[in-house]
Amino acid sequence: MSAAPLLLVGHGTVDATGIAEFVAFTDRVRRRLRDDGVDVAGGFIELARPTVHDAWTSLAERGHQRLAAVPMVLVAAGHAKGDIPAALEREVRRDATAHRIEAFAFGRPLGPHPALQELLAERIAGTGARPDTAVLLVGRGSTDPDANAEVCKVARLLYEGRDYAFVETAFVSLTWPDVSTGLARCRALGAHDVVVARYFLFDGVLPRRVVAEARAFAAAHPDVVVRTAGHLGDSDTLARLAVERYHEALTGDIRMNCDTCAHRVLLPGFADKLGAPQMPHHHPDDPARGHGHGHGHAHV
Repeated sequence: MSAAPLLLVGHGTVDATGIAEFVAFTDRVRRRLRDDGVDVAGGFIELARPTVHDAWTSLAERGHQRLAAVPMVLVAAGHAKGDIPAALEREVRRDATAHRIEAFAFGRPLGPHPALQELLAERIAGTGARPDTAVLLVGRGSTDPDANAEVCKVARLLYEGRDYAFVETAFVSLTWPDVSTGLARCRALGAHDVVVARYFLFDGVLPRRVVAEARAFAAAHPDVVVRTAGHLGDSDTLARLAVERYHEALTGDIRMNCDTCAHRVLLPGFADKLGAPQMPHHHPDDPARGHGHGHGHAHV
């Protein structure tokens, strides 16, 4: 194969269903690009196998010398800004006799993108909710203010041009408002029918926590009907978007917005992030673990 291969890089999960979804998605993208002569591999930066090292090694053993990597994340938080590119750079710096890949092009995160809005709308419609229902969009949550703000942007984009009563935002970890607070806000605004839309690519511990917290709120507030939509999941729509990001990376069309990145600009309360070095995760199955092969890089 002469085309640069595609490496899909996921965060990783301890959940077997989430791992299986990622692997199935990698297979879907592989089938999609097969006729174009593009090799495809996928790996996680932590918590699960195959690891990034596993995927990188498989591509190297098939004779590739450069690749394009697409981060399988929805927002430009710490994983996309630091962990994933650092993990990839670590692979470049490994023993050259064992790994022949000399360079990589790095794509941008998947969201926000109109295709994701449509997938969210499909998942919401799948709950049987009325067109004028209220929606609570729940994201993972981050210590990166830029990433949290992006989820709020997605909520607004989801609302625009659709018949939802309104769309509120909540997070399941690391920041506020949490799921219960988000649902309470919807109730205070007069909603009697709320769909909780999970802004997650694949299943896992956190998406399931969203379901549990939504059910707990519904049990305590019988005057509100709470439905939980499915996560985005393995689909042709998502595969098309990943391929789009792959081609962007190859052509250098990366339109990343760094105007509100705490690693590049001083934001109130986040001075410790400005210019801070980023370190790759050390995966338990990674051969470099414990040998000091990691390195940092700063955002300048």
